[in-house]
Amino acid sequence: MAVFDTPEEAFGVLRPVCVQLTKTQTVENVEHLQTQLQAISDTALQELQQYILFPLRFALKTPGPKRERLVQSVVECLTFVLSSTCVREQELLQELFSELSACLYSPSSQKPAALSEELKLAVIQGLSTLMHSAYRDIILTFYEPSILPRLGFAVSLLLGLAEQEKSKQIKIAALQCLQVLLLQCDCQDHPRPLDELEQQQLGDLLASFLPGISTALTRIITGDFKQGHSIVVSSLKVFYKTVGFIMADEQLTRIPKAQAKPVVEHRVAALMIHREADWVKSTGDKLAIFIKKIIDCVSVHPHWKVRLELVEFVEILLLKCTQSLVESTGPLLKVLVGLVNDESPEVQARCSTVLRRLADQKVVVGSRALADILSESLHSLATSLPRLMNTQDDQGKFSTLSLLLGYLKLLGPKVHVILNSVAHVQRLSRALIQVLELEVTDVKMVEERRWNSDNLSASAEVSAARPWSRVQRRYFRCFTDERVFLLLRKICQLLGYYGDLYLLVDHFMELYHTSVVYRKQAAMILNELVVGAAGLDVEDIHNKCPSMGPEELREIVKSILEEYTSQENWYLITCFEAEEGEEVMMKQQGFQAVTSGVHTCQVVSFPALSKPSPTICSMNSNIWQICIQLEGIGQFAYALGKDFRLLLMSALYPILEKAGDPTLLISQVATSTMVDICHACGYNSVQHLINQNSDYLVNGISLNLRHLALHPHAPKVLEAMLRNADASLLPLVADVVQDVLATLDQFYDKRAASFVSVLHALLAALAHWFPDSGSTGQLQQRSLEEEGRQLPAAGEASTTAEDIEQFVLSYLQEKDVAEGNVSDLEAEEEVQSAPPKVDENDTLPDVEPPLPTHIQIAKDVMERCIHLSADKNLKIRLKVLDVLGLCVEVLQTHKNQLLPLAHRAWPSLVHRLTSDDPLAVLRAFKVLQTLGSRCGDFLRSRFCKDVLPKLTSSLITQAPISARAGPVYSHTLAFKLQLAVLQGLGPLCENLDLGEGDLNKVADACVIYLSTKQPVKLQEAARSVFLHLMRVDPDSTWLLLHELYCPVQQFTAPHPSLHPVQLQGATQPQNPYATNVCHLLLQLQ
Repeated sequence: MAVFDTPEEAFGVLRPVCVQLTKTQTVENVEHLQTQLQAISDTALQELQQYILFPLRFALKTPGPKRERLVQSVVECLTFVLSSTCVREQELLQELFSELSACLYSPSSQKPAALSEELKLAVIQGLSTLMHSAYRDIILTFYEPSILPRLGFAVSLLLGLAEQEKSKQIKIAALQCLQVLLLQCDCQDHPRPLDELEQQQLGDLLASFLPGISTALTRIITGDFKQGHSIVVSSLKVFYKTVGFIMADEQLTRIPKAQAKPVVEHRVAALMIHREADWVKSTGDKLAIFIKKIIDCVSVHPHWKVRLELVEFVEILLLKCTQSLVESTGPLLKVLVGLVNDESPEVQARCSTVLRRLADQKVVVGSRALADILSESLHSLATSLPRLMNTQDDQGKFSTLSLLLGYLKLLGPKVHVILNSVAHVQRLSRALIQVLELEVTDVKMVEERRWNSDNLSASAEVSAARPWSRVQRRYFRCFTDERVFLLLRKICQLLGYYGDLYLLVDHFMELYHTSVVYRKQAAMILNELVVGAAGLDVEDIHNKCPSMGPEELREIVKSILEEYTSQENWYLITCFEAEEGEEVMMKQQGFQAVTSGVHTCQVVSFPALSKPSPTICSMNSNIWQICIQLEGIGQFAYALGKDFRLLLMSALYPILEKAGDPTLLISQVATSTMVDICHACGYNSVQHLINQNSDYLVNGISLNLRHLALHPHAPKVLEAMLRNADASLLPLVADVVQDVLATLDQFYDKRAASFVSVLHALLAALAHWFPDSGSTGQLQQRSLEEEGRQLPAAGEASTTAEDIEQFVLSYLQEKDVAEGNVSDLEAEEEVQSAPPKVDENDTLPDVEPPLPTHIQIAKDVMERCIHLSADKNLKIRLKVLDVLGLCVEVLQTHKNQLLPLAHRAWPSLVHRLTSDDPLAVLRAFKVLQTLGSRCGDFLRSRFCKDVLPKLTSSLITQAPISARAGPVYSHTLAFKLQLAVLQGLGPLCENLDLGEGDLNKVADACVIYLSTKQPVKLQEAARSVFLHLMRVDPDSTWLLLHELYCPVQQFTAPHPSLHPVQLQGATQPQNPYATNVCHLLLQLQ
């Protein structure tokens, strides 16, 4: 709180200080005065304002050179006084303005004085404070014609400082002070709102400075980016506020034709400007040059705040100066539409707001001139778009397409009128078709195959985060930046939203039919047109364009869908491995297409006579066409929502065909399309989608299997259904499976590959739907048996004669089974000889109950696999072996069906294991492992007689080779065979419960791999074999390991009457077996 509140008290304190300063102008006296002023209240300062200002002004006006430090202290003290008081006299305001301005000028050099940066900053702040301290009406009386010379002097000084100074702080302060001088500051209470007459008078006065201000500011704005974004932002603000005030249409319409003569000197009167029509046109043309320079520079400025200020620049000039700046309207609109897709979200949001404001105020829609400008600009841009896409870099393409998108947004409903012009539609469509041309030379697309039949289904919940706008990544010839493609999609969506969809669909469908070269681009555009027509994800700044009705949109989608899934557009060659039936069909389609004259490119059409082979590019093109059409179906579902359910009967079957396609990309896109349909139509998952529509799908598969030559893809549909459904589908497909098996019996020599894939998917699904519930019980039983072995004394004490008799009978029976002395008939008789117990009240005859559906299917499939396992095609043999293993897993709970089939499959399996390709050997060994774990004793004798000798001899033969091999050996097929056999032998020995002699053969063959000279993975696999042998025969294993390497030289007997034991194993630590033997012995203990 101030110490001196009354003028009298303040005067008593300040008088001696002011007198001293008047006598002696020193920095100390000025600082002493400023210190005293801080103890005076604002009210007392206002009363003593002129008394306090006198010594300060006197110090500034004293003739002769002055020290800069003194002038700076005086200006700072004067600024302090002005900030606490108001200037209430016009004469005082003008004198102070002149005195402060003179501090920045050197009369001798006729240019701004070379002062310190601190003094320049202090004077600029003093001028700004002076103008803010002017009392209400006094500020308006200051802006009279007579003040023009002084005001012009200050404006030129400030512009010189803003342009030439190196200090960023001074530049910004000078620009802000200039804004205050022009009464365009951003203060809330200064100045008060001007009426129309005051605005007109002030505009006439400031018009004299417009050329100098606009020229200097343009140089600053278009200067080096390194000067900093804040300087450019301040310069832009001063420019558009000054031009927007002086060139405002609202003022210029009230300007009289004749100029009133001002009562001033002749020289001052010559400086006055009369803003009549000719001056407005001339000035507007000159300003258009500056505005174009500013736009070209600032629109690509790297800092987002500068581009944001440019949006404000455009908004003010478009809203206030539409008539006076006619020549600049086009470039200004171009900036606005170009920044609507700026990378900065702040710029995007502000630009969208400005566009909405322009639309609401009828600036474009209500003005024929502006709409015509936009229409012409759109036509011109569409004409040059292909050339720009070929010559510009990605950033230039992004800017150009942002401009096109902005034009469409700003035109809004008028796009409908523009597109009625054939020239507009043709030029725009030609540009889009050329820009969207895909790069189809990538070999990877054809190489990537879907070899396995893993479940590709994805639940809708899991994929909920997948945006609808996401499509498969693709590569274009004209650009690489993903943002460019996103802009193209938005452009097509806006065309569908504002344009006539019937007209656009007809036009692009005609291009789709014209040539295969245009087909992929036309399909991409059609997909986006439909999404845009639904009004989804479209930003409508006009809020007046209703979306198309659902029934009309559904009919359009139906027509496009029929075209997509037609024979000539859906079944395209995508690989060299087309099966014979497909080749015949393709040739027929190609011949029909050529005769009809629809297709003119070899990408799809292959005449039957010349039989040209497809190229990599043509197959890539076909793959992309199918993927784009699949994505389009997903987008159609998104656009229609639950109404798409009415089209599922015609869409889902073709999609499932492609979900089973061997080309990985097509299969993935088809599965994603089904997920999109689930989202749109309200299905919980792909399983739910297939289950709800399985009735007509199964019916279609059944009908097409009867005409397989015409419908070679029917097995793929069934395969895709099985991979993406659950057990509830089994009753429906049971009959179809029998049709598949019957067709396989008929076409096994031609169509085996596709049918085996279906059988693999079927058995994989059955194994997943009906897991073995008894595996846990078997593990518990095995653990109990092991515990029983550890407690022999208790078992012997409770054994009776009946137990011994039963044991001998069971042993004899198992021996017969192990030696193979059993036939299919005997196995069936065994089943009938021990019928299940039935209730006494049950009057049904004593017959075997029917097998469950999945068991019967697995049995039928396994019978076919036994025959197909000797097929001449290696790929089919490999697939058949996989199916065989799955059959064993499904049948493991029904041993009465499994064992006879295993007996029949054994000779072929042995042949695969011993005399086939190494890949088939690997796959057959996996089947052997599965059989061993499920059949147990049944295979013991067969395995020991037919397989084990060859396995052990192979291991012994390969051991020296692997011991000498280098690191590359681990990538060879021989290594993989060794590893698979070593990893599988241990479980086989345990599951088959081999005898001592056979176990010794296994141990002798595997012991070589315990050497550290072998590859590490083979050592680990060999250790796993001995770990399993420990469970079967721990004593023999212990003795064998100690004979190989003995960690201790001599074992001490547990009793003195026994002799010490010394084994034959070497005890040297350099023994290559030492590490692995010690590890195993530690496990054994």
